[in-house]
Amino acid sequence: QLQLVESGGGLVQPGGSLRLSCAASGTIFSVNAMAWYRQVPGKQRELVATITTGGTTNYQTSLKGRFTISRDNAKNTMYLQMNSLKPEDTAVFYCNAYPKPLYPWGQGTQVTVSS
Repeated sequence: QLQLVESGGGLVQPGGSLRLSCAASGTIFSVNAMAWYRQVPGKQRELVATITTGGTTNYQTSLKGRFTISRDNAKNTMYLQMNSLKPEDTAVFYCNAYPKPLYPWGQGTQVTVSS
């Protein structure tokens, strides 16, 4: 069964940067639109950014300009570059297909923005 493994999270100060990675055990990025999602305790998982098979990207309006989604089909890996991080960005970040998450959710990667 296909697995998604997120990594790259950690503790960062406000204004800092992180680069998240999403590795897939199979070739999915060239055949599916993909997305990064995030979730904080007690709230629903929300959409952060999307990337189509053609490379078109889209972002949650409030994140535009700070986050950049990209993918490397040859490496079966997707990325989320996050700059100018704010405390309200603290969440567990997940990757999956878009618009419908087709694959089992991974464990996610925790991002904590705090001084």
